[in-house]
Amino acid sequence: MKEEISDVQLSYLNINDYSELKEVMISSYHALDNAYWAMDKIEKLIEIFPEGQVVIKVDGEIAGCALSIIVSNSELEDYHTYSDITSNTFDAHTDNGDILYGIDVFVKPEFRGLRLGRRLYDYRKELCERLNLKGILFGGRIPNFHKYSNEISPRQYIEKVKAKEINDPVLNFQMSNDFHPVRILKNYLKGDVESEEYAVLLRWDNVFYEKPQKKAATVKKIVRLGVVQWQMRPYKNLTDLMQQVEYFVDALSGYKSDFALFPEFFNAPLMAEFNDLSEPDAIRELAKYTNEIKLGMAKLAISYNINIITGSMPELVNNSLYNVGYLCKRDGGIERFEKLHVTPDEKKVWALKGGDELRTFDTDCGKIGILICYDVEFPELSRILADDGMDVLFVPFLTDTQNGYSRVKICAQARAVENECYVVIAGSVGNLPKVHNMDIQYAQSMVFTPCDFQFPTNGVKAETTPNTEMILIADVDIDLLRELRTHGSVNNMNDRRKDKYELKRL
Repeated sequence: MKEEISDVQLSYLNINDYSELKEVMISSYHALDNAYWAMDKIEKLIEIFPEGQVVIKVDGEIAGCALSIIVSNSELEDYHTYSDITSNTFDAHTDNGDILYGIDVFVKPEFRGLRLGRRLYDYRKELCERLNLKGILFGGRIPNFHKYSNEISPRQYIEKVKAKEINDPVLNFQMSNDFHPVRILKNYLKGDVESEEYAVLLRWDNVFYEKPQKKAATVKKIVRLGVVQWQMRPYKNLTDLMQQVEYFVDALSGYKSDFALFPEFFNAPLMAEFNDLSEPDAIRELAKYTNEIKLGMAKLAISYNINIITGSMPELVNNSLYNVGYLCKRDGGIERFEKLHVTPDEKKVWALKGGDELRTFDTDCGKIGILICYDVEFPELSRILADDGMDVLFVPFLTDTQNGYSRVKICAQARAVENECYVVIAGSVGNLPKVHNMDIQYAQSMVFTPCDFQFPTNGVKAETTPNTEMILIADVDIDLLRELRTHGSVNNMNDRRKDKYELKRL
């Protein structure tokens, strides 16, 4: 390894570099016959895909090189050889493909130990992301296999390398760079005696890949979350309440928010009109407003170009009372969600029943989940939603004391960490002296994140002032979740011991 280095540069391969490149290839592959690419092959690679051919120069001297083409994934589903990929002047290459195929990576022996190979692999990953390809594939040599081939199969060899029982410098390096074995390729590289012509098909998945859209609309990656910390106050009628709703929607829309989240039972002030009735009867009268509020918010979602999560409201279904809410999309769609777990107080005072449906919702900002208050204290629910692809979990809540609020807050933050997602909570503040069972409220609305290098160290993206009416606006990056789930310090979702336990719907 060279001791003194003043300049390291990554650049596109130029045909004028060929003579020096040939010497580097020969020194890198001294154990192989025909260990270098002919000039016409290199010329062809540069012609059909110049971005895929790069070299690393150390103090002006070629130290390493990476060659690649673009292929269609469907053509690689069956068995293939290195010759299939490279013969006939790289006929396998297609600009319309969806996979970056690594033809060659090599580093000159005297430059090994400088992690130049990692730079070349990192360039390929960045190129794959930039071109919006599904991933990277290549056939990896297993040069130490010949030492064990009389005792174990290639598959067993790979398992022992993964278990650190056998050292294979090439395969170890590739797996340490996030490439995972897909299958064994027999007779892959003719003349590779060390590997006995076996190779391992290795794959790296581009977590940022987006399937080409047929519509003009795209799924947003930077999502602006708007939260309403709602003040409980008397309203003369539904019109007054909806004017306050529109005020907040207008404010959040003015800041170009993608979502407006309202709290649980934000419409409870309207029960003051029925305070002469028993609590069960009063809330059933309140339920008569639910459909009109839903339709009003749906109109606001369209006119203000914002997705509105209505918080929750009581709703009568076949004479049974449920705690439900609606996702009113800015494209006009309306979808319903239910509170599955009702609190002991809700059962005792209002005779509320728990709902049945748990699901994610597709939006123009990706998949979201919605759990109402107490539901977030049951980790199974959010884990099921995370398995369904949820990126953001919204939690409208209503708590009267700091004890109750702390339960919601602590559990919501735990859901963000364990499910590698964003969690948004919205509550009400103030008091309603003329509404039975709704006397006081305590809240601090917040946006939680996972805890890793890409996010705030304490997992709190933004928070309101406690017990003060206000809005909260925060931007979250959905792509950071994709990166976390594959390259995070820990991988909570991937590292579950599914061989020991499972979570399933009934």
